[in-house]
Amino acid sequence: MGAVKSKRVPRAVRERQMLDAAVLTFARRGYRAASMDEIAELAGVSKPLVYLYLNSKEDLFSAVIRQESEALMAAVTAAAEPGLAPDQQLWSGLRGFFAHTAERPYGWAVLHQQARAHGEPLAREVAALRADMVDFVTELLGAAAKEAGCAGELAEREVAGLAHALVGAAESLAEWSNVPAGDGASADVAPPSAQDTAATMMNFAWTGLGRLMGGERWGWSGLVDQEGCARAGR
Repeated sequence: MGAVKSKRVPRAVRERQMLDAAVLTFARRGYRAASMDEIAELAGVSKPLVYLYLNSKEDLFSAVIRQESEALMAAVTAAAEPGLAPDQQLWSGLRGFFAHTAERPYGWAVLHQQARAHGEPLAREVAALRADMVDFVTELLGAAAKEAGCAGELAEREVAGLAHALVGAAESLAEWSNVPAGDGASADVAPPSAQDTAATMMNFAWTGLGRLMGGERWGWSGLVDQEGCARAGR
């Protein structure tokens, strides 16, 4: 019998293997300490093949950032169900966000830590992802403010700031809850589920937003009861 030829692995599959190996290596070692030899070995390919497919270490890192950014935004967009009330859309979007970062903690570590530390132009790519997240949340908060009958001052001036604050809090919470096992997480403490983390975020953010939209404001002398949004809209 003649020799049986081994099945050739499609380029797209090989590239995905390399990118996944690179995600793990960059997250664990950092960009500068990560080696192409280690990435190639983890991917099960030769180092020359990595260079053939992805040109250089910097190009490989850029490809990792694009892959993880697109996957995260796609997960959030897919989870947020259009047509629901703004708080329910935010709730479902947060669950998608925390579920994705829990499933790919090393990808989140590369996006949230390594890319920003590496500087331009990669930090700019991560900033673009964050801007998309902020735009998404701004739209939901603006819709909620209008539903509550809030004055245009809240809808136009404060919603963008609130969205930035909420996205920043979600990023910090994801970093806290998704420490990969063996990278500082206690083996005796199970990480919170994506749903529990999203509920923590909603309790922190939306409950306070509800009071704000109900007319309560913090002042220098404490909480100030102002004309409520719902009342103002009547």
